[in-house]
Amino acid sequence: MKITGKNVLITGGASGIGKLMAGICLEKAASNVIIWDVNQANLDRAAIELGTVRPRIGGAAHGQLHCYAVNVSDSDTIASSYLKVKHQVGEVDILINCAGVVRGNNTFDAQTIQDIRLTMDVNATAPMLVALRILPDMLRRDSGHICNIASAAGMLGMPRLSVYCASKWAVIGWTESMRVELKQARSKVRVTTVAPYFINTGMFDGVHSKIFPILKPERTAKKIVKAIEKGKSFKGIPFSYHFIRSCQALLPNVLFDYIFGKIFGIYSVMDRFTGRKESPAPKNAAQPFTRKAV
Repeated sequence: MKITGKNVLITGGASGIGKLMAGICLEKAASNVIIWDVNQANLDRAAIELGTVRPRIGGAAHGQLHCYAVNVSDSDTIASSYLKVKHQVGEVDILINCAGVVRGNNTFDAQTIQDIRLTMDVNATAPMLVALRILPDMLRRDSGHICNIASAAGMLGMPRLSVYCASKWAVIGWTESMRVELKQARSKVRVTTVAPYFINTGMFDGVHSKIFPILKPERTAKKIVKAIEKGKSFKGIPFSYHFIRSCQALLPNVLFDYIFGKIFGIYSVMDRFTGRKESPAPKNAAQPFTRKAV
């Protein structure tokens, strides 16, 4: 689905690749770009930075940027926020579920119940709750696209990242199931699963990757938007990561663990993880902000 002339909603869109994708969509002359994010300070910064983005497509009307403080792990807030979006902006054509968290690098036995619940709520349950509100309108129109940002960690078990891996495995399984359901229903609504390797946005600060390079945010954001426009059902980034999956299917565990875990160092990437410092979250109530991209 082309971005031009569409209403695009991005969760977690006030920072990282979410904000970069919002800028790309404005450059591609989206009618409206709606950002949902739990961090009000980041929303304020994004409103200023993205408010000056100009469409690169000649003759296209300038897009509108709309920022809402939304806790996407709260179903009531999602419902009220989406009603506001429909009233103030219109129905959503493209949903990009990008909000995500990672809580430290402890082994599973040292995880807290609070961190397990938060990780699963934000990374796995929240995309479902948001899609559950928006998908019925897409089905009624027989048009729309949902893109869920999973992770390469959702295809490979990684030490010190067990709960995060579990949340991203859930996203991949859910999106693939939804793809088949839509196909069986002969719907024109499309879904895309994106599984990137670690991205240099600050969320995974301290991660040390021996062989596979940490992804550049700008290039990754462009690839995700391109995958949506091309209607791809699955996009792994980088493509070479698919090689690991093939080897995992063919090699016995002891050999796979030795080659990729020890020689390639995949099992030690989280050893020096520090992560990004979290800012205090605002209240659940949606707080809209609209700025025209000029």
